[in-house]
Amino acid sequence: MPSAKRTNAIPIVILAAGASARMGEEDKLLQIVDGQDLLSLVTGRAVSTGSPVFVTLATERMHIAAAIAHHPVTIVPVAEAARGVSESLKAGIRSLPEGVPGVLVMLADMPEITRDDLLQMMTHFAELGGRRVVRAADAQGTPGNPVILPARLFPEVARLSGDIGARDLIRREDVNLVILPGARATTDLDTPEDWVAWRRSRKRDQG
Repeated sequence: MPSAKRTNAIPIVILAAGASARMGEEDKLLQIVDGQDLLSLVTGRAVSTGSPVFVTLATERMHIAAAIAHHPVTIVPVAEAARGVSESLKAGIRSLPEGVPGVLVMLADMPEITRDDLLQMMTHFAELGGRRVVRAADAQGTPGNPVILPARLFPEVARLSGDIGARDLIRREDVNLVILPGARATTDLDTPEDWVAWRRSRKRDQG
């Protein structure tokens, strides 16, 4: 692997290798939010933190990489994406440069996570010495995403399988929650009904 330019850099891995199967004929990552594809929106916010960004995509869905071609990111093909999100997570971490203290893992279908949210989590991780799991939670304290995994857990991540990602691994850790406003940390949109409800709520909140 290449060496990291800054040993204190926290790279971001965006998990975008899902099949979007619950959306029917639509693709959730190409839904338009604020005038751009969701994948481009989420990626742009990650890039704006100044951290290196890695985006995992299933090899059979590499065409959606066109949505983020204008962003300076590393595309990580995931050949076995159908086996579950663990494959995407492992591929993303394998692509990281050596010497990073951890990785911020975010989902591509969470339109409410902001640049400031990501920076707040990174700051918290650094203040804890870079050894603890940091996880976003909503205003009610319900754990959600993103999550920062310290590098000491990378070997365990490499042994994961299935569609639960690092959930069980995180449960065994002393997790530090970062409370984000509203439902930002728990709003992910998987179905057409989710999107309709979210857009209706957002329009109401914006007046």
